[in-house]
Amino acid sequence: MAEVSRDDLGIPHIRAADVGDLAEAQGEVTARDRGWQIEVDRLRTSGRLSELIGGAGVAWDVFARRARLDDTARRAFEALDPETSGFVRRYVAGVRRGMTAVGCRAWEFDELDRVFGDRRPLESWEDHDPLGVLHVAHALFSPFPVVLWRAHVADTLGDEWVDLFAGYGDPGDETLPSSGSNAWAVHGTRTASGMPLLGGDPHRIFELPGVYQQIRLACGEFDVVGLAFPGVPGVPHFGHTGPAAWGVTNAMAHSVEIFRERLRPTADGYDALGPDGWRAADVQRSEVFVRGGAAVNVEAIETERGTVVTDLREQDGALVGWSIRLPARTNRDVGASALLPLLRARTAEDVVEAFGSWVDPVNRVIAADSAGTVLAATVGVAPDLPREARRLPLDGTTSRPAADRPPIPATAVGDIAVDANERPERVEIDLGFAYPPAHRAARIRSLLEELRPRTADAFAEIWGDTASGSAAALRAWIPAEADLHEWDERMDAASRAAGRFAAWRSGVVRRVAAHPALAPLHAPHGFSPVFQPWLTVGAQVAAALPRLLSHPAIAPDAPRMCAEAWDEASAAPEWGSTHRMLPLHVLAEVPGAAAPVTELDVAVSGDGDTVRCTGSTPGTTDRSWRGSVARWAWDVADRERSLWSVPFGASGDPASPHFADQLAAWAEARPTRVTTEWARLRPDRPTGAA
Repeated sequence: MAEVSRDDLGIPHIRAADVGDLAEAQGEVTARDRGWQIEVDRLRTSGRLSELIGGAGVAWDVFARRARLDDTARRAFEALDPETSGFVRRYVAGVRRGMTAVGCRAWEFDELDRVFGDRRPLESWEDHDPLGVLHVAHALFSPFPVVLWRAHVADTLGDEWVDLFAGYGDPGDETLPSSGSNAWAVHGTRTASGMPLLGGDPHRIFELPGVYQQIRLACGEFDVVGLAFPGVPGVPHFGHTGPAAWGVTNAMAHSVEIFRERLRPTADGYDALGPDGWRAADVQRSEVFVRGGAAVNVEAIETERGTVVTDLREQDGALVGWSIRLPARTNRDVGASALLPLLRARTAEDVVEAFGSWVDPVNRVIAADSAGTVLAATVGVAPDLPREARRLPLDGTTSRPAADRPPIPATAVGDIAVDANERPERVEIDLGFAYPPAHRAARIRSLLEELRPRTADAFAEIWGDTASGSAAALRAWIPAEADLHEWDERMDAASRAAGRFAAWRSGVVRRVAAHPALAPLHAPHGFSPVFQPWLTVGAQVAAALPRLLSHPAIAPDAPRMCAEAWDEASAAPEWGSTHRMLPLHVLAEVPGAAAPVTELDVAVSGDGDTVRCTGSTPGTTDRSWRGSVARWAWDVADRERSLWSVPFGASGDPASPHFADQLAAWAEARPTRVTTEWARLRPDRPTGAA
């Protein structure tokens, strides 16, 4: 049994006698608060989402089975050390109890029963399921889907176009609309307390319920506040143990090798051609059971190089598919061995050492401690490949998988450190091919120098900054008659100039995407529907818009297209009229089902490339579907001066007062103080109670 308390936002604070009891209590509380969410994520891992939501889950289930996500999680669980295995098992025991008592009654399950006219009983969690949830959270977080986009560009337009679409973020390149994540560190020599401050905000899809869960985990060994992945024990990405704290951003590393495979059918499966000739591929056949529909047959093919995750096609007289080599599968390790050491970290060095067990995606970590140490590290597993080998899929007939690159030592930070997914200056941690533009990183550095923040409260102006990078890059293309010349290039919700700029940009994107020179891009890519977000022509045109407008094949028509777009955009309303939150709930994909999103349609400032990230898809929609899914600031001197927020709330239940009670403050970029004094918390039902 463990003690559970709640603060004014309903955030759970859990106190137990030991680590095992704490893990079990975290699992139970998470199942109570987020039962629907964690059940969906574990079904996504096993490729069984269609059993719950019907045809809307088929594309994902096919990918999950082809990629063998569940099998990878099972293998990783079997390879765990005994202590971590026991920690995960206790968490699952708590999830089972919490799902039986509360989680199984989530309203979404009843809504689906109504839509389909049947009842689907829930099954008990298996011990490896938390590793599956951790794995599925990162399955598409490496750049490999973008490599498929570059392959499509090469196949349809020619190789010479690849770098035009992939060049964003190169040194000296224009700034383009692209989102990512932010993190920064301020050394104690700059702060009021003399101790370091850390801050940032991860950028992901605005999932509902939110992807991160604010939580406190305390026992005899440690007392930690942080952001958990519901369904996974501990706080792997962002945490504050009291004497130590950390946060991460995506390093944009080419961590997943992708191969173009040549296959031939055999009597019982397929052979794949590799450097050593034809070799039998492992083939697993299964049926995806679809609620309310017909079952779908899946062939999961695994070659010596990786799992084939695309449809097969006839190409150049051969059967072709694309395989991925996920480090989690190759190494039988999803990074779960880092979970307990992070909770026990007392120094920045402890944090970095714990992340030595991290796998995928490759992250950049900032860590600080109460001795004043600040460290920056790049952690995770990536193949040791030259940059040119990260550009397009490798030829599986001639290429062998690369060895993992060796670990990179952490570096000490003596002043400030900023990371916003930009191309790093240090060659040894430049592990990707293309990066988001440097605008956000440069802007944060500028604000840190200008504001000289001495406390975490002063970070509000950084989180709230709406200065556009794409506006500067596109300024030369705005028609002379446009009345935007006095605009401050800030994407504020109340700004009509920002609204007109965004409307003009969208009009230009649509015209460029429809230009005859790009017509071949619209041919079906044939990979898989699950990769469509990365292979949508309009979205990729928006990301490369200044380059495309200058390309010889398009430049002669650029002035006309820009003028036509302004004619349409000149009467556009203020930015917040169309730039509004678009939370993505799984039920929104199910015909006939109600999704709890209608009251969350709030106007938001920012854009895809501003520090205050609220990304949309120019040319398609102004609705913001991606951005800051949490904001956090860790004060190492005094944890109660730390700050945190999420877009919605602590509860996944739409009937709860804490379902979306943080939305208004989040929209204003106004995080709340972390509360750790137990006397200021209200008691809740303890875990383990009958």
